[in-house]
Amino acid sequence: MTKPQQKASLGEAMIPILFLIILLVINIRVFGTDSLSGSNQMVLILSSSVASLIAIFRLKMSWETLQKGIVNSIGAAMPSILILLLIGALAGTWLLSGIVPAMIYYGLKILSPGIFLLAACVVSAIVSIATGSSWTTVATVGVALLGIGRALGFEEGVIAGAIISGAYFGDKMSPLSDTTNLAPAMAGTDLFTHIRHMTKTTVPSILITLIILGILGFTIDVSGSVEQVKGISEVISDKFNITGWLFLVPALVLGMIIKKVPAVPALLAGALLGGVFAVVFQPQIIEGIAGEPGASYTYQSFKAVMMSLYGDISISTSNAMVNELLSTGGMAGMLFTIWLIISAMIFGGVMEESGMLLVIAEAVIRKVHSLGSLIASTAATCVFFNLTTSDQYLAILVPGRMYADIYKKRGLKGENLSRTLEDSATVTSVLVPWNTCGATQASVLGVATLTYAPYCFFNIISPFMTVLYGYLKLGINYYSEEEMREIQKELAV
Repeated sequence: MTKPQQKASLGEAMIPILFLIILLVINIRVFGTDSLSGSNQMVLILSSSVASLIAIFRLKMSWETLQKGIVNSIGAAMPSILILLLIGALAGTWLLSGIVPAMIYYGLKILSPGIFLLAACVVSAIVSIATGSSWTTVATVGVALLGIGRALGFEEGVIAGAIISGAYFGDKMSPLSDTTNLAPAMAGTDLFTHIRHMTKTTVPSILITLIILGILGFTIDVSGSVEQVKGISEVISDKFNITGWLFLVPALVLGMIIKKVPAVPALLAGALLGGVFAVVFQPQIIEGIAGEPGASYTYQSFKAVMMSLYGDISISTSNAMVNELLSTGGMAGMLFTIWLIISAMIFGGVMEESGMLLVIAEAVIRKVHSLGSLIASTAATCVFFNLTTSDQYLAILVPGRMYADIYKKRGLKGENLSRTLEDSATVTSVLVPWNTCGATQASVLGVATLTYAPYCFFNIISPFMTVLYGYLKLGINYYSEEEMREIQKELAV
């Protein structure tokens, strides 16, 4: 039986957080980018153990109660895990079918090094606005853009930063995005008021990002010469049957998402269609992956498509750089990331169920006095929840619930809170290696979170922009005196 729960002190609540931070710093120094292969997962599990010991022996909670919190936390991440598995499958069949190679082939013909980073950000932003999903954008056009950028000679961290900046701008501004709908729901405002209010901080942030990327594009000394790019295009066209018909699959997937088909069935359809197009358009690739020349084409097709869905496949060419582009891990390639997400959700589940996260949040709220400090505290709380719960939805939900009444009491309309939630929670999630977003994008792009994070200029600028607006009292919407009287009556009930 669970004994009555006691409230943790701030010092007790901070112990698991400090343990996590110290161990992660040591871990990254020892293992570097390989820390995602298992050591970071163990750090999160050990930190969960520390939090559990405090909850059981100090707060008098039962393990059964904590376990329930863990299960609920992992359950909340299951949609993300399903999407991640399907993204792995989609990447496999889109490589096998020639869809990604075709994107790289045509992209190399259109994009020059000078405008590439700028174009990568803009294209990602447009696709993300249309689909409402940064994850889908990165997994489709993002993967192709990364290949193009590598071929042009850019470092992968810079390319990934440009792609993610555009994808998360679109995710924030799209009415189809789940986070863009969640934030106003938590803050007590409507969707389009929220989007209009976000433009005040989001547009300046993306403009600064585009200026930086434009400067970098023309100043970075890239190694990809014209001859190298031409050689890559020739190798791809020799290896694959490159045709415009291949773009029908990504067009159908994007169309399904725009029509609000849920992500899981849309991505599954895209992965299966990729397999069908591989059988139709790339018989030579099918034979090479199957590795059984004497078998029937039906047998080879089944084997190759299945291999691309679940496991590692690589296509060898005479060009070493192309070989790096033409490999994928399928669903199996996502398992380390899923392990990381589960470990992170275990830690978040214990911290939330024990009430230790709430104790830390309340301590922050008590320090809030001015408008600027209120918005800065909101943003800091969102970042904190991204670091500790490892989930951007919790980083919107919990601070949204915490601060809603405070904003009302200060006469601030709900769109001020919803904007701050998006400017800080949505965009910073991808900068945290153990967050579901950071782990996913690192896995999908094959670029470590800490490698691309310094170049995600939009994601870095956004929380600072919203805090700056708070301290300068720019773009703030207030309730009228009559509305405040109604709110005071509501809060008094």
